[in-house]
Amino acid sequence: MTRPLFRDDAYLRKSSSQVLYLTEEGGIVVDASIFYPTGGGQPGDSGTLIWDGGRMEIATAIKGAGTDIILVPAEPVALPLPGTIVQQHLDWDRRYRHMRVHTALHLLSVVIPLPVTGGAISSEKGRLDFDMPEPPADLALLAAQLNELISQDLAITDQWITDAELAANPGLVKTMSVMPPIGQGKVRLVRIGTSNHQVDLQPCGGTHVAKTSEIGRVSLGKIEKKGKINRRVTLFLEA
Repeated sequence: MTRPLFRDDAYLRKSSSQVLYLTEEGGIVVDASIFYPTGGGQPGDSGTLIWDGGRMEIATAIKGAGTDIILVPAEPVALPLPGTIVQQHLDWDRRYRHMRVHTALHLLSVVIPLPVTGGAISSEKGRLDFDMPEPPADLALLAAQLNELISQDLAITDQWITDAELAANPGLVKTMSVMPPIGQGKVRLVRIGTSNHQVDLQPCGGTHVAKTSEIGRVSLGKIEKKGKINRRVTLFLEA
């Protein structure tokens, strides 16, 4: 079992952990990980692993069996043996941009209140696909509304509910193609704003900034048609 340190503190940049086992493919499973594993449209983190007598670059992290997180080496090198204490160093600049884009996409789903059919995140941009039969009449207005929400410096917090509570409140789920992570008995909700001034609340396992102002200004690209009723909206970080 890997403890997801990024969930307790998305701003944690380095940490020590112990190697639990190595996979047949040459991956490394540790007991606690600051590396977010690929999932929910967010890429796995990259960085460096250092131990006594060894060092390697981590290309990405992926999900393993159960709650295990597998760190994937960037190139074939000697691996740390099970039981080894390793120091994890995150590629923070890349992760932080993922956090900014991810939170911006949650806000995009607020200014475009339509069912989401897909999404993806990178360090430069993100996109959501919507069940959108007709394109919006004023894209510039949507961009202005999005940047206005960002400028409000809204707090991002989380809470946990049970799988049963989520099943009883299906309206919390905005995505049509990707279901939130269930089966562990509880589901994480990410809130933007406060309970008295809530802008958004939805299930999410990804990493986010602490306040919307950290996102910075964003711009929206041309809306692309991706099927009979699906349309793709892409946002870009401006800095």
